[in-house]
Amino acid sequence: MRLNHLLLWSGDVARALEFYEGMLGFVRIEAGDGYARLRAPDGEATLGLHAARDDQRPPWNDGIGLYLEVDDVDAVCRRLAERGVTFDQSPADMGWGWRHAYLRDPDGHRLSVYHAGEKRFLPTPG
Repeated sequence: MRLNHLLLWSGDVARALEFYEGMLGFVRIEAGDGYARLRAPDGEATLGLHAARDDQRPPWNDGIGLYLEVDDVDAVCRRLAERGVTFDQSPADMGWGWRHAYLRDPDGHRLSVYHAGEKRFLPTPG
């Protein structure tokens, strides 16, 4: 079994596409009426954006968290801040050994820009 892509519901796909493509550097694979699919700047992971109906709006998006691994959290966050991105949490070292910064996309989905260093993969349960 392979994970094909993650799908995020969006109140405004064009606005979300602008954020992921323009701010975060995702690469557009396809875009049409109410849908877009993008590839992460590095790697093979893809992300789908799909128009949400009115009954699919927040607060459901608090259950979603996207983790974007980078080599230098502080440098990436500086570049994003220069583009107007605001953060819920500035870069900080976490108790489990990873460095994280947290932000939200235009639909309120939570994103983490992080670096795991030597602790890249946390132990799997059992």
